Amino acid sequence: MNTNQLTKLAVGALEDVKGVDIQVIDVSGLTSVTDHLVIATGTSSRHVKALADSVIEKALEAGVRPLSSQGLEQGEWALVDLNGVVVHTLQASARAHYQLEKLWDLGQPKPVLDEPKPAKAKVKSKAKAPVKKAAVKKAVPARKAVAPQKSAPAKKAAPVTKTAASKSAAKSAAKSAPKPLSKLVAKKAAVKKPAAKKAVAKKPAAKKAR
Repeated sequence: MNTNQLTKLAVGALEDVKGVDIQVIDVSGLTSVTDHLVIATGTSSRHVKALADSVIEKALEAGVRPLSSQGLEQGEWALVDLNGVVVHTLQASARAHYQLEKLWDLGQPKPVLDEPKPAKAKVKSKAKAPVKKAAVKKAVPARKAVAPQKSAPAKKAAPVTKTAASKSAAKSAAKSAPKPLSKLVAKKAAVKKPAAKKAVAKKPAAKKAR
C-alpha cells in the first residue's frame, strides 16, 4: 500500500472508534522519518488505547504489519508507526500541552488522500431535432339550437279525372238545370232592340201667289 492508502486506512480506523478532531499533516518535506502524521484526540485513557488498537487491527487486516507502537499501557499518548504514516492518539490535555500541529504544520499543503479519477472523454451528443409542439386545437363553440323548420303542407291529391260517360252526364244535367234569374235578365238586355225610324220632317208647302 502507498502512503495515501495507509493514511486513509488509519483515518477510517480512528473514525470507527469515534476519534475527535482528526488531523493529517504532510511532513515529507521536513523529515525522512515519515511522510504523514495523523493526530486524533481520545476522551479518556481507555479511549486513547482503543483508538490505537483500532489502527493496528485495520492495518493487520489489510496485510500491513506496524513497525512499532508505544504508550498503549498508560493511555495518555499512544503512537503507532505504519512505515510511512505515524498515528498519534492523545487525551485532550496532552494534545494541548505538546501542540504537535504547531510543531509540524508550517503551512505546507494538506495531503490529498483521494486519488483523482481519470477524466472521462466527453462524448459529443448529437443535436436533437427540435420537437414540434402539437398544435392546440381551439375549442369549437357550441352551435346554437336551430329552430325546427315548418314542414311544407302536404299537396292535395289531384282530382280524379272523369270518364267520358260521366262528362256527358254532367253536361246534360247542366242543361236541364234551371238557369238563375240574373242570367235570364242579362240575356234579355242583350237582345237588340229595332232601331227607331227617324221621323222625316215634312217641309211646309209654299203657298202660291194669288
